[in-house]
Amino acid sequence: MQAERLSLNQLTHPPDACLFDLDGLLLDTEPLHARAWQQAASHFGSDLAPDQLIQLQGRRRLDNARRVCSWIEQPITPDQLLAVRQPIAAQLLPGAKAMAGAESLIRAANRLGIAMALVTSSDRQSVQRKIANHPWVNQLQLMICGDDPRIGAGKPAPDPFLTGAECLGVRPEDCWAFEDSQAGCRSALTAGCLVWRLLRTHESIHPLTDQSEDLDNSERLISIHSLSEAEACLKTLSQ
Repeated sequence: MQAERLSLNQLTHPPDACLFDLDGLLLDTEPLHARAWQQAASHFGSDLAPDQLIQLQGRRRLDNARRVCSWIEQPITPDQLLAVRQPIAAQLLPGAKAMAGAESLIRAANRLGIAMALVTSSDRQSVQRKIANHPWVNQLQLMICGDDPRIGAGKPAPDPFLTGAECLGVRPEDCWAFEDSQAGCRSALTAGCLVWRLLRTHESIHPLTDQSEDLDNSERLISIHSLSEAEACLKTLSQ
């Protein structure tokens, strides 16, 4: 199914809650994450291709470490890889800038009284490090992090978004989820949310489906190039 099937003029009411990804959606961390994975792989004599780095977006750290280990030619464990990767990431990530329109969207939703949660694959300690210079993120009432014990499986499984909706006391079907990665979009769509997918400048609108997984509910996805598009829609529907 084509991701662009749902249009803005089909939306008739604001959401009961908004569920936000962090990396690549609120904060511009994806290039920094990619650099950390690339440098760690290089330490063990392997280079990661651009398409491999894209596969790591939106997923939990340990899941990614296992995947990267399978790409590295010499036998290493995830713990060995992360021992190299994590200090690199810890140095890079506090410098991440806000994505364009992110702070404005959060403040608008807060003024409108819409419940909000962060739904991220990053663990809580990492989240706190990333948002230290972005206090506006604390306007979200709830944080569902990758190390939350209530989550059985991380993105692309629906667990994170189901947990976020449940904790806010709303139905996933009445939530807007904001994502950028394919893993995150699959997670939110499978949970039943209406998904706003933020495309990067070099991306075109395309289906999220591939040969391994079909999303029958992908008509509940809107692809945008700017978070300001979602903010404008939210304000219009809330009038």
